[in-house]
Amino acid sequence: MLSPPWSVRVQDEAPLTLVSMVRSAAWVIPDGGTAVRLPPGDVAIMRGPDPYTVSDDPATPPQVVIHPGQRSTTPDGAALCDSMDLGVRTWGDDPDGSTEMLIGTYQMRGEVNQRLLAALPALLVLPGDAWDSPLISLLGAEIGKDEPGQEVVLDRLLDLLLIAVLRAWFARQETKAPAWYRAHSDPVVGPALRMLQNEPAHPWTVAALAARTGVSRAALARRFTELVGEPPMAFLTGWRLALAADLLREPDATVGAVARKVGYGSSFALSTAFKRVRGVSPQEYRVGASGSG
Repeated sequence: MLSPPWSVRVQDEAPLTLVSMVRSAAWVIPDGGTAVRLPPGDVAIMRGPDPYTVSDDPATPPQVVIHPGQRSTTPDGAALCDSMDLGVRTWGDDPDGSTEMLIGTYQMRGEVNQRLLAALPALLVLPGDAWDSPLISLLGAEIGKDEPGQEVVLDRLLDLLLIAVLRAWFARQETKAPAWYRAHSDPVVGPALRMLQNEPAHPWTVAALAARTGVSRAALARRFTELVGEPPMAFLTGWRLALAADLLREPDATVGAVARKVGYGSSFALSTAFKRVRGVSPQEYRVGASGSG
């Protein structure tokens, strides 16, 4: 809850942030970009890690800075988190403020998530009149509750809201959805994609995929390559290695266990494919990932 004039500079480096305007309007001003107005009902998705400002007016100077870890300070560094805490999951400068927005932040780092993030602009705005969903009001009703399991409920609602917003945005005619997203709606390639993504450890071949989708090997390979932009087995290799890269970030995961989960028969087989495609071994990648996390 905020009362004008207000301005919040966000430099938390979060990969993805979703903002839904409930009451009053706000402006989003990307660093070095054009200010965009968000009237009530609009939903915006900001793709990090670049900073941006959200304010009641582009001319209002920042009064609050959001840092990594959702730590908030004044522009000169004085802590603000406690003084702006208005209750359960509620933050702002005025409990009766005229501006209300729902904000969800995703720390969705990882190789698999990069496929989604790479398909999004730095700032995505879905106008309120471009879609119809009960999720925002449901999330708003649940966010102030303090009941057992509430965090799980809110996480799932936020996930559903993110999916609904992206689906509505990608469906707009002026939006150029990525090839892999469009291919999911194809009656042949869609099922093949889902099988590869949901069962990466299965010993897939083009023949096996073709049999499961009811077309010939040549027809599947040709249509898959045309719609996705690469052959089925090349897509599978990339998907397996992206999953492996994310699993290798887990401190207790061994290369052998990761290899089995993503469809390689041994740690040697995974290491060979990983180094061929990524230029480093799984162990070297793990060291680099832990050093940058």
